[in-house]
Amino acid sequence: MVMKRILVGMGTCGLSAGAQKVYDRLEELADEGTAEVELSRTGCIGMCYREPLVEVREGESRIIYGDVDAELAEQIYRTHVLGDEEVSDSVVYRQEGPDGEIGGSESSYHILQKRIVLRNCGTIDPESIKEYESAGGYQALRKALEDMTSEEIIDEVKASGLRGRGGAGFPTGLKWSFAAANEADTKYVVCNADEGDPGAFMDRSVLEGDPHSVLEGMIICARAIGADQGYIYCRAEYPLAIRRLNVAIAAAREKGYLGEDILGSGIDFDIRIKQGAGAFVCGEETALFASIEGRRGMPRLRPPFPAEKGLWGKPTNNNNVETYANVPWILTRGADEYAKIGTEKSKGTKVFALAGKVRRGGLAEVPMGTTIRELVFDVGGGIKQGRDFKAVQIGGPSGGCIPEELADIPVDFESIPETGAIMGSGGLVVMDDTTCMVEIARFFLDFTQKESCGKCTFCRIGTLRMLEILERLTKGEGEPEDMEKLSRLGEQIKQSSLCGLGQTAPNPVLTTMRYFEDEYRAHIEEDRCPAGSCLALVDFHIDPEKCVGCTLCAKSCPVEAISGEPKEPHEIDNSVCVRCGKCISSCNFDAIYKS
Repeated sequence: MVMKRILVGMGTCGLSAGAQKVYDRLEELADEGTAEVELSRTGCIGMCYREPLVEVREGESRIIYGDVDAELAEQIYRTHVLGDEEVSDSVVYRQEGPDGEIGGSESSYHILQKRIVLRNCGTIDPESIKEYESAGGYQALRKALEDMTSEEIIDEVKASGLRGRGGAGFPTGLKWSFAAANEADTKYVVCNADEGDPGAFMDRSVLEGDPHSVLEGMIICARAIGADQGYIYCRAEYPLAIRRLNVAIAAAREKGYLGEDILGSGIDFDIRIKQGAGAFVCGEETALFASIEGRRGMPRLRPPFPAEKGLWGKPTNNNNVETYANVPWILTRGADEYAKIGTEKSKGTKVFALAGKVRRGGLAEVPMGTTIRELVFDVGGGIKQGRDFKAVQIGGPSGGCIPEELADIPVDFESIPETGAIMGSGGLVVMDDTTCMVEIARFFLDFTQKESCGKCTFCRIGTLRMLEILERLTKGEGEPEDMEKLSRLGEQIKQSSLCGLGQTAPNPVLTTMRYFEDEYRAHIEEDRCPAGSCLALVDFHIDPEKCVGCTLCAKSCPVEAISGEPKEPHEIDNSVCVRCGKCISSCNFDAIYKS
């Protein structure tokens, strides 16, 4: 009889949903000794919208249960683990072997996915180096040390077509070759795990679920370029990721994968963690280097580029978490296998964090070339509450908004920039018909304006002037020339800013103006918000056909703007109403609406 294995998803998403209580209850049951089972923690399984998740494995078959609490955990244990009978109502995913039949209520979430970066996330204990090794971990490093020269490693990465997953999409192997070509007594390998985009959690999930894959990719890079020191720049707001990285680094040192004379190769390389303070601009590599050096995180002019003079003036290679996590798979499976996935110019897969008005918020890894519509509907399950799909924000706060009519374009490094947006690191915020695109532009510009380091006048002052215009528009104080001002300012900021933050900060404004001009004009010319989102531009009404006169809305109103007799339809005085929305949330009859 094959021993059953129970995995509890204990990434940040799982823990915040109550996974610790689930794990504790399963541990109590396992300690009873009524069955021979193995209980393990794991990282994010991917379906964050159904956390806490519990997986029961028996041989090659896997069954995942969703929305598990302590009570359901006990039922799963007694019915499935002890009794070999599924708790069928709670099964969200089922697979009979690696290539077997797929089922479960959420099976369509997985059908389009191809897991390379996330190959171990949700399947191994991230704090166990033995489990990583059992899954093939550090075999790529052994191959790089024992069977390949530095040039051969770089050539293999080049042949794979891997491009940087931090947003710019620069060819990874080519980048490595630049650092390798520069001679120096010290070289550095840096991993950018800053991930400051609102709605993005790809890198955090990889670090929490499979930290060794990132370490292995960095060590292979060090072997390729001749580096002897590495840094992982991870924001301090990721305490679980940092803790698991520290555990992984200590285990790798103990096993001889880090430190002096790695695996007897004569190569020395070690990794340290630098905790960032949350400055978005430190996602730009030269600002990141300044922060590691103990200085204020501000970008500098390039050239010289980091491959020549980076951290402490030494040749440095910087990639993000997802890029490094791809490397062990490429060296193990071969560049040709990797290059078969994706499109002609954008090879491999891309990890996306689905957030916003999508039904299935979570982590998904799909081949490059998958369309936005497939991501939103086939993977994400469509729009919440059956509302109309309006747009997606891709590429973070300095990305851009792509409307529904362009949702069939492929997600790759060539197609997305044609829309005016950028690929970014993989955040995908989905919006429905209740979203005001002027307010969305204001929200993201407010973020980037506050995060500007202030070095460039156009970024520091230009974004502030744009933000002031957008704030006026959302209050119904727009002027006829505002759109022309926004367009002119946006282009000047893009052309005149030093770093990527300033150069892309206007994107949300420019793309929403490009695709949703009618909404801007409604705000300016009609003092109206078509989405009913800008509270200064909407009135609240009570439908007399639906109102039963329960008086709950009147009792909840903080300014006594609602009047009416009990059991009679009520009315709202919009000259008094402060648009707080408490009346809508208190109404049990859907009788209150905005217009």
